Amino acid sequence: MNKKKYIFLNGLIDLAQSRLGSKIVYKTDEFFAPAKRIINPWPPVFKEGVFDKHGKWMDGWETRRKRSKGHDYLILKLGKPGKIYKVDIDTSYFSGNHPTKVSMQACFSKKNIPNKNSKWTTILKKQSTKANSHHFFNIKNKSIFSHIKLNIFPDGGVARLRVYGAIENKKKFGKKILNLTSVLNGATPIVCNNEHFGRAENILAPGIGKNMGDGWETRRSRGKNFDWLIIKCATAGRIGKIQIDTHHFKGNYPDKCSLQAAYINSKISNKSIVNSSKKWKLLLNKVKLNAHKKHNFQNKLMKNKKVNYIRINIFPDGGISRIRMFGKAV
Repeated sequence: MNKKKYIFLNGLIDLAQSRLGSKIVYKTDEFFAPAKRIINPWPPVFKEGVFDKHGKWMDGWETRRKRSKGHDYLILKLGKPGKIYKVDIDTSYFSGNHPTKVSMQACFSKKNIPNKNSKWTTILKKQSTKANSHHFFNIKNKSIFSHIKLNIFPDGGVARLRVYGAIENKKKFGKKILNLTSVLNGATPIVCNNEHFGRAENILAPGIGKNMGDGWETRRSRGKNFDWLIIKCATAGRIGKIQIDTHHFKGNYPDKCSLQAAYINSKISNKSIVNSSKKWKLLLNKVKLNAHKKHNFQNKLMKNKKVNYIRINIFPDGGISRIRMFGKAV
């Protein structure tokens, strides 16, 4: 495999996505387009010639033209508190109505809407923005935050806000059965070789996928290649039941798949994880998959083995909606 094809996800997920429970709890204005659209997990779209009672329909958050001093902002409550590593402020399709500048603040609060005593920390100083563009910024402050304040100057529209980070999970799992590959429990995608049609992190999301876009889907493979994804479990555990869900994938599900697993208790680079994963023990032999179906398997190959990393191999390519590994933390 050519290392140029590796996509290092580095254990980061979009903490702002609504399916994790994130929600907009305050906004100064949303005259042209509701603030809740800014955290839609799907990419923004443009609808030519579509207008509503306020004006042109836009897929994002858009405020009215400001005729007074000040600026607009919204407050986002993260579904799960976490550390923020990178943000993407996306102005796709906003041209002539995008903000001239943006900045971000963050805080930790147990309240739904932080009160006046909450301490806001600037995590992104005021930055210039462009029309119809992604704006990626690295965040240096690695404190744990629960709320984000996005400031736009002076007004305008933003299509999407992505907040890439890691859930801070201090949950004690005890001896109960849990999904070791659930993002809500702290599982993260580490690296894959392709995610052309659907992002790898989707496979760890809660609930049933809404459509094909809500899953991990690779491009069409040509030749004798196969696709793969490496996941770090929420915690080390012993897996009992395996579920591979191809919901919505009908003409594009993988023909077969296999699973490998390992327990790694030391800090090693993601590149080293990729290299070692080729020799990990089989958790599930290559099995046939079907369209639009939940496939349930019992772990017979590594029943009593402690694992914290999973590698899923799909042959030759295609899409999977969800993967679930049920077991006990150890």
